[in-house]
Amino acid sequence: MSKSASRARLAEIIRKRSFGRGEIVLASGRKSDFYFNLKPTMLDPEGAALLAELTYEALKDDGLDYVGGLEMGAVPLAGAVAQLSWLKGHPIAAFFVRKKPKEHGARLAVEGLAKGESLQGKRVVIVEDVTTTGESALKAVEAVREAGGTVALVLTMVDREEGATETFEKAGLPFRALYRASEYLKD
Repeated sequence: MSKSASRARLAEIIRKRSFGRGEIVLASGRKSDFYFNLKPTMLDPEGAALLAELTYEALKDDGLDYVGGLEMGAVPLAGAVAQLSWLKGHPIAAFFVRKKPKEHGARLAVEGLAKGESLQGKRVVIVEDVTTTGESALKAVEAVREAGGTVALVLTMVDREEGATETFEKAGLPFRALYRASEYLKD
């Protein structure tokens, strides 16, 4: 399937499985009359494969060591991209950042790294399923920086176009989106 055909098919899956209208309160606390819940798309076999493919294609030339982000939205995506990157012969390892470190065990904020492995000196992309203001992704950025990693960019599957571009610009971080909310609000 061509990149444009994959993108069009994934847009259909997102529209069917993950986009809706109706009043909702977002993680940012704002109210909205539309929403995206990408988990049904990320956990659908075809949706997961297409998200991984388009994300990998968007990232493959950025010289990245790791892909990850804040739980829960980044977890299925980072895992799918890591798997596909291995199959493509250009491995990008995955991790995730806990919203709050566990109160038992190793008490880690960054999860998924093996003993002796670290983000120190590594180039990292922060991925998100849906981005509104960008504040959630900045929590993952902060954790990666505290672990010694360099955040090369933030990539979201859907940008709600409600301030994230400005947030990341202010933070000096490149920001890209596979889709924008305006693509779904035309109808």
